[in-house]
Amino acid sequence: MKIIVTGGAGFIGGNFVHYMLNKYKAYDIICLDALTYAGNMETLAPVQNNPKFKFYKADITDRLAVYEIFEKEKPDIIVNFAAESHVDRSIDNPGIFLQTNIIGTGVLMDACRKYGITRYHQVSTDEVYGDLPLDRPDLFFTETTPLHTSSPYSASKASADLLVQAYHRTYKLPVTISRCSNNYGPYHFPEKLIPLMIINALADKELPVYGKGENVRDWLYVEDHCSAIDLIIHEGKVGEVYNIGGHNEKTNLEVVKIILKELGKSEDLIKYVTDRPGHDMRYAIDPTKIHHELGWLPATKFEDGIKKTIKWYLDNKEWWQHIINGEYKDYYAKHYSKK
Repeated sequence: MKIIVTGGAGFIGGNFVHYMLNKYKAYDIICLDALTYAGNMETLAPVQNNPKFKFYKADITDRLAVYEIFEKEKPDIIVNFAAESHVDRSIDNPGIFLQTNIIGTGVLMDACRKYGITRYHQVSTDEVYGDLPLDRPDLFFTETTPLHTSSPYSASKASADLLVQAYHRTYKLPVTISRCSNNYGPYHFPEKLIPLMIINALADKELPVYGKGENVRDWLYVEDHCSAIDLIIHEGKVGEVYNIGGHNEKTNLEVVKIILKELGKSEDLIKYVTDRPGHDMRYAIDPTKIHHELGWLPATKFEDGIKKTIKWYLDNKEWWQHIINGEYKDYYAKHYSKK
């Protein structure tokens, strides 16, 4: 089995690469990543000498490069993590999100049609559903919830989902889609909420919290997400959408306070800042479908996962310090320039 993982130098994609190489010793895992700001080759350092792993620096919007890789590797499965994914950045510069998340997805599926695959899997997000009101804790996103986006990021991901479904219907491309809640865990880029709060707290810096910190997210430990995608690409029904949720709803303020408590830091470090435009209030996923059809359930409670995450950041300071000072961008040139 040969699997191309796009965006495999990013947070979730990188964790998926580690997960698959560890679980399937006979599989060939090919990582394709453009190494934009959030792509970090240091995330893949533990596997770069694994004979079953191969890396290509390429942009999924580059049709020629993508086709050349498909021609050479002849993959069986494509798992597309490659995406611009930070909401704040999408508000500042929507264009790159449309290019990567929509056009790039189309290029990948055209390559799948041309060279043939057994499964194309699109990694999406619960943000395509919009948000839920805080005063209706009985409401959850299901796979039939209408798409109702709030940011250029979520609109680009919803557009990609619709394109994937269109390729399935029009060209019979064997596809699946998963929509996950907020991930956390090792190798999370420092601008995201949980790693940012951990790193700032360690340095006794202010912890910026949007608005009053009332926004609710369903937190999913990244390894649980990887196990769900593993199940979907092997056993999921072609053409289907699967929601992947963590059953761990927390307000942003609760998350920040838990981190401060774990690190023994004062809540005086919290600083409330002007809220993000169009900030979704609550995300909450109902993962009943993937549980009933594939037997998946999240294995990690937030209280346990956040402890493991904090420990990882404490044990791997060099990784995130290299990001903060920009050294991570030099890793590819240093280790791959002669390959």
